[in-house]
Amino acid sequence: MTPADQFHRCLLNHSDGKVRLELDAVRKAFQQVYPELAATPSARGRLRELLDILQLDERIELPKGRELWDVSALPALPRWVKLPRDTVSAEKPDLRAIPWSPELRFLATTRVFVPLADLLKLQEFFARGGRERPLVPIKERSLEIFGDEKRLDPLARGSALFGEGRLTPEKLRCFIVPEPLPWTAGSTSDGPVIVIENAATWHSYCRWNAEQKLFSAVIYGCGNRFVDGIRSLNDIFAALGGPRRVLYFGDLDPQGLLIPQEASARAQAASLPAVEPHLWSYRQLLMLGDGRGQPWGGEPPSSTLCDWLGECAEPVRQLFAASQRLAQEHVGWEFLRDQAGAIK
Repeated sequence: MTPADQFHRCLLNHSDGKVRLELDAVRKAFQQVYPELAATPSARGRLRELLDILQLDERIELPKGRELWDVSALPALPRWVKLPRDTVSAEKPDLRAIPWSPELRFLATTRVFVPLADLLKLQEFFARGGRERPLVPIKERSLEIFGDEKRLDPLARGSALFGEGRLTPEKLRCFIVPEPLPWTAGSTSDGPVIVIENAATWHSYCRWNAEQKLFSAVIYGCGNRFVDGIRSLNDIFAALGGPRRVLYFGDLDPQGLLIPQEASARAQAASLPAVEPHLWSYRQLLMLGDGRGQPWGGEPPSSTLCDWLGECAEPVRQLFAASQRLAQEHVGWEFLRDQAGAIK
């Protein structure tokens, strides 16, 4: 049973026969399935991911209007979800009676909650000799199969169609292409690279680096994209002449700390350098943001989340304990412009 299947079953158990579940009930169902994750910074994102998968599989309906979503933190969460009364319609065809291609035979014994029309399009792909096709990016294959370049990617990332003993991107002769990481080369060739979470601060650091020549490249992390695009470091290192230290500077909120740590784990698994905090930048952010924190109403972070920050860990723990966050934009161009020779 996939995580989405487990969560869906738990939602049904919490529904007490009701069609609509309020967000509190949805959170309780999530906590029951993921008790170890529910109190971590990634809980909200994982919950939204599961809801998106269930909507994609047509097992739930999500509200349409923005006013029906909780936008107090990112990602937004629906204030309620709707469950169909009948999860399996009597009018649905018997999938066991369809002579599936070898790659899809699991459909005869597995409920995947994907429209039959989509399953038949996959069947047609294999019937046309799909297993002999060259490898292409997933969006190109999706457009060919479904007439929609965005359909296949979310199915591959979370649908019950994919997994061990089921479909894989390789069986469909495609691969997921992460978004490339924009970057600007510095005039020094042997310095570290620095990854900046947000666009405005990235621009300011590019200007600053052009004058101070501190980094061999300033990379735009684009929030969570940095995690998925970590292998882009290979291309950047190749252009720079080889691997070097990877420093990171982002917002001081739980998600802003989770991103570089998850990226670092993926980097090391791919034999790339670990992602380290740029402590000078974080020290400046704590100094400039002192008394200017913004309220933050997300889930309490784990006690170890701040350890990655080394000497800056304790003041950040105190910041989070006060339900505050600091945007990295406090370290802006006007401040950086006056920091010639100050970085250590």
